[in-house]
Amino acid sequence: MKKTVASHLAFGCTTALLASWVTYVTLIGWPDAMSPLKAHAQAQPSASMGLRQIELFKTTMTDVMGRVVTIRQTEREPGNGSAPHRHPGSHTFGYILEGAYELRIDEGPLRKLGPGETFYEPPGSLHAVSRNASPTQPVKYLVIQVSDPTKPQTVPE
Repeated sequence: MKKTVASHLAFGCTTALLASWVTYVTLIGWPDAMSPLKAHAQAQPSASMGLRQIELFKTTMTDVMGRVVTIRQTEREPGNGSAPHRHPGSHTFGYILEGAYELRIDEGPLRKLGPGETFYEPPGSLHAVSRNASPTQPVKYLVIQVSDPTKPQTVPE
């Protein structure tokens, strides 16, 4: 019991610290020459039609049940969205940097988020709507995931 409580406490503290750090770096910024995010980000871009993702950070949390933490910058072209899907083993947090993002989690309300707003998807929940809310402007947001590496990253619905 003590180990479970300690693991959950460590997970919660790590997640809060990570979210605070990302918010600080996003708002305050790093000088280009010192940016650990830019150095790593340039090494691992991925893109598909209307969607661009750059993995900014990834590490295994060996002291928290082997969870993997990933921070990804996602950019969607105007009108771009993804089909309904789930992240079975991931706690997914989002932070909107620019533009407007629409989402619906499970049977919840359709939400339209702007810069500075956040969202959370519990593991296994249905990400029923995930799209750029603007027909003319791109949207850019950070995705922070704490994942169980033994489960699939994304499962289409």
